[in-house]
Amino acid sequence: MKIKTLIPAFSLLLLMSCKTTTNNITYFQDLDNLAANSGDSINYAPKIVPDDELSISVSGVDPNAVAVFNMPLSSYLTPGETSVNITPALHTYLVDSQGNIDFPVLGKISVGGMTRSELTDLITKKLTTYVKDPIVTIQIRNFKVSVLGEVTKPGTVSVPNERLSVLDAIGMAGDLTIYGNRKNVLLIRDNGGKKEYHRFDLTSIESLNSPYYYLQQNDVLYVEPNKARKGNAKYSQSQQFNISLASTVISAISVLASLAIALLVK
Repeated sequence: MKIKTLIPAFSLLLLMSCKTTTNNITYFQDLDNLAANSGDSINYAPKIVPDDELSISVSGVDPNAVAVFNMPLSSYLTPGETSVNITPALHTYLVDSQGNIDFPVLGKISVGGMTRSELTDLITKKLTTYVKDPIVTIQIRNFKVSVLGEVTKPGTVSVPNERLSVLDAIGMAGDLTIYGNRKNVLLIRDNGGKKEYHRFDLTSIESLNSPYYYLQQNDVLYVEPNKARKGNAKYSQSQQFNISLASTVISAISVLASLAIALLVK
């Protein structure tokens, strides 16, 4: 009778353990509690900062009139090569430490702190003095973020557009590993030379409403290890192998014991 009583109790403990593990790895567990209109939309447009590389092209009805405002295409030698075999590329404008660029004819333009659309409007307005109906196209060429820690593919990812969320970056890094602490994902941002820090709890839907949810260029996301990973880090590789082997043996003995108990109960 005691054995029959212990089996359900053991099963209950096992189910509770599984539930606890699931709660640690499931994203947005309170999704059902999200209101239909959960807040205002977040402006994700990144601000132009020093050391950004901008490609700026100008087009118009008269190609000759806009030619002076476009940097020439150039080809570069690859280190170690003796011939140019690279497709010509458009020069980029490097934003200096004061947030300025030097633009043909227009001279020095202060661009720091502006969004791409704001700078587009500014240059378009300045060009109307020289060109009829100019069309200005601007792109931030070095938009990248780094995702480090407990993700499948840690490293730096390049962003082809301006809209990159925390989930986008994590997805590009191959998602968090089973050892990633989903309740404590750290964002590090450089804002005018000052560091900003923000932490996301990816098990809560509130992280989607954070003003930091959309990333800026050069942001760093760090996924810290959970308690299981920190515990494993205390042991050497050989010790981890021994522990893993011991765990396998214990599991096998447990299965055999369960079978023996089941046969005895019958």
